[in-house]
Amino acid sequence: MAGPSLRPHVHWAQRHRELYLRVELSDVRHPDISITDNVLQFRAQGHGAKGDNIYTFEIEFLEPVEPNPVCRVTQRQLNITVQKKESNWWERLTKQEKRPLFLAPDFDRWLDESDAEMELKEKEEEKINKMKIESRVPQDPFRHLKKGYLVMYNLVQFLGFSWIFVNMTIRLFILGKGNLPNLGVYLFSNVVSCCLTDSFYDTFHTISDMMYFCETLALMEIVNSLIGLVKTPLIPAVLQVFGRNFILFVILGSSEEMQSKPVVFFIFYFWSIIELFRYPYYMLSCIGIEWKPLTWLRYTAWIPLYPLGGLAEAVSIIQSIPIFNETGKFSLQFPNLLNVTIPFTFLLQISPIAVVLVVFANCRYLYKQRKRHLGPKKRKMK
Repeated sequence: MAGPSLRPHVHWAQRHRELYLRVELSDVRHPDISITDNVLQFRAQGHGAKGDNIYTFEIEFLEPVEPNPVCRVTQRQLNITVQKKESNWWERLTKQEKRPLFLAPDFDRWLDESDAEMELKEKEEEKINKMKIESRVPQDPFRHLKKGYLVMYNLVQFLGFSWIFVNMTIRLFILGKGNLPNLGVYLFSNVVSCCLTDSFYDTFHTISDMMYFCETLALMEIVNSLIGLVKTPLIPAVLQVFGRNFILFVILGSSEEMQSKPVVFFIFYFWSIIELFRYPYYMLSCIGIEWKPLTWLRYTAWIPLYPLGGLAEAVSIIQSIPIFNETGKFSLQFPNLLNVTIPFTFLLQISPIAVVLVVFANCRYLYKQRKRHLGPKKRKMK
């Protein structure tokens, strides 16, 4: 059973606008602090000069104060900040002239009136200097226009890729006539050993127009990074945008034989899923909104999707080599005097290696971003 309540040691200091009280109690529990009729009442259980006990005290202030004290509890003590109603210097803390025995000056924070006035003057000068510096920084008159453009860009891209994803999903699971093939078997052995749905074969003809639009519009991401409109580094943006457009326009768009291959489905599907999280995240960031589940998806979904998407792109390049070798399309032929031809398939043969390097570079960049956004926050030292 706890003994009778005791008074703790209290140290005080002041400024023109504030009073500081430091209560010498450790392991404070259940603090009850209130100010009524200019009287501060304190009650808490903690470890003080008389051991673990209930400690109380009252202070009637010399002049009026605000009734809402601010309390901060640490392991060794409890700090109370009280705002004066008027900014002036008090000759003492309490209304009674004789200082209570439990109350003593806090020499760690103690200033006399002249020192306090000097401190106040320095703070005012610092505030004025800060305002002057901020006033010298030119305000961007187009900041709202830039923000509106970025919001609209990300919204349009999100709607475009959402249409692609929903359309492909509906065709696969509602309009399809077969079963979804084993993706691992298909991608790694390049053998379609099970029944594919009709939607796999006509993915390109159904989706290509919207995909052309979205990936062409994605060229603006390079421009945005180049002119400093967004903080995304230029290299990752160039690698992703040009890599996708090479697959879309050159490998798939220029060859009818490639357009009917099931690998197109996997390429388009992985691309659209990634963008379902990326563009909404950027759109909300433009207006200062962070939704934690979306942030987690933005910096987590790429872990399986980027490698799988890169694998599907590499498979499409390998499948296109015989086709371009037969047609000779895009091969570079020098004049008859040299009689030299550089086949386009030579570029295609090294392209899978480039795809792996691009995927690795983008994954490395996103891994760093993931650590920055989702990693443990460093505690600030006080």
